[in-house]
Amino acid sequence: MKILIIGNEDRYKKYMPDLNIVKEITMVFCPCGASDKELLEAASDADAIAIDPIANLSGNVIRQMSNLKIIQSEGVGFNGIDCWAAKERGIYVCNCKGANAGAVAEQTVLLMLALLRNIIVGDRTEREGKQIYMKEKMMVEGITELGDCKIGLIGLGDIAKATAKRLKPFECEIYYYTKTRKPVDVEKEYHVSYMDLGEMAHICDIISIHCPVSTETTGMINSEFLSKMKSTAYIVNTARGEIIDNESLYQAIVSGQIKGAGLDTVSPEPTTRDNILLNLPEEYADRIIFSPHIGGITTSYFYQAHRRNWINIDAALKGQHPKHIVNGL
Repeated sequence: MKILIIGNEDRYKKYMPDLNIVKEITMVFCPCGASDKELLEAASDADAIAIDPIANLSGNVIRQMSNLKIIQSEGVGFNGIDCWAAKERGIYVCNCKGANAGAVAEQTVLLMLALLRNIIVGDRTEREGKQIYMKEKMMVEGITELGDCKIGLIGLGDIAKATAKRLKPFECEIYYYTKTRKPVDVEKEYHVSYMDLGEMAHICDIISIHCPVSTETTGMINSEFLSKMKSTAYIVNTARGEIIDNESLYQAIVSGQIKGAGLDTVSPEPTTRDNILLNLPEEYADRIIFSPHIGGITTSYFYQAHRRNWINIDAALKGQHPKHIVNGL
């Protein structure tokens, strides 16, 4: 048996679980960004593919791999995979649903606190020897505690639920929006209240994005949505960069429509220096706090996820039904 691994070889080897399939299967590695030709030349006869969530896998490749039985995303994302082509051929596409929920939730809360406490400017000003200046400035401008905020979660999947659990001790009001309202017992368990998306934009102090990227959600945080938000409000995105329209966010910040944003994900990825969000005018540059898409990549997550992924691949290769199928098979 052979597996094509599209992703970082060092990372896969570091987190390799002690399972029989790992000892029995032949591994072929290709980097993210490898062309269709390179992938097919490397392992057109592969029985399985494991793929970095930000990598792409075209239908052209999928249709030419006659032995392929499963495509396993290393993480939660799978939007770079041609799921329809895989479904046509009866090939499972699976993700690692929920494995990084706690890790991403921590990053979400971190970004919320960093925005409210203006942590980046504070650190820089302290290093410049202007501690008292910054302290007095922040006392006059005011510091909002997280517990005084109304938080709006767009989506209520595993990560949003984990975020809600971590926000509860701060005693903030937590709202959520999904296309279909969740059962009352779920709302009670996570201490959340349902709110329409438009109302959420008007009322909440922090909007936190936790929905998957799709044709429906791509660019949903646009000028229309941002124009409804309070001038003191923030956007936090630990989901996917494509959900935010970059030009709209840029204009919302420089016009004062919203106060700022905390972004763990930016589109397109990898982020390049010419991205509009990295080129705000100097007086607005600190209104966005970036983290380099590290929300879900904790050591604990990788050990857990890689073990789960290999078990899933093993099941599919043995003719069993794998878990977390995302392409409708």
